[in-house]
Amino acid sequence: MNLHQNLLNEPPETRLADDPEAREALAIADDPTPVAGRFPSYSAAWARLAELALADGRPVAAYAYARTGYHRGLDQLRRSGWKGHGPIPWEHEPNQGFLRALHALGKASEQIGDTEEAERCASFLRESSAEADKALNG
Repeated sequence: MNLHQNLLNEPPETRLADDPEAREALAIADDPTPVAGRFPSYSAAWARLAELALADGRPVAAYAYARTGYHRGLDQLRRSGWKGHGPIPWEHEPNQGFLRALHALGKASEQIGDTEEAERCASFLRESSAEADKALNG
């Protein structure tokens, strides 16, 4: 008997691969723009750009940055075996860039009046990671 078998037939958690070079570059960067340019598939850099644009009152720029981070993250999730649903744990740090981009996309969508997209993003975040939803929305 497999003690780790999922008896509820839920999809397994998806854990993205770490990118230490990109993570370290972002950690020391005052401006995430060069990090996004050097590591365009690194969702955390795009998420940070989106968060800064939201804080600066630039929702259209935030939307563009967040959409890029979101789609780059979806590509990585699919390559990691994700089938379009299932848990994406917040506590796994490499997942946080995607989850933050998803959150920022929802906030930017709300600010530009795209209520349907904002609601879809909020639902997707809750379904993917209750921990991320709590951490990002309080």
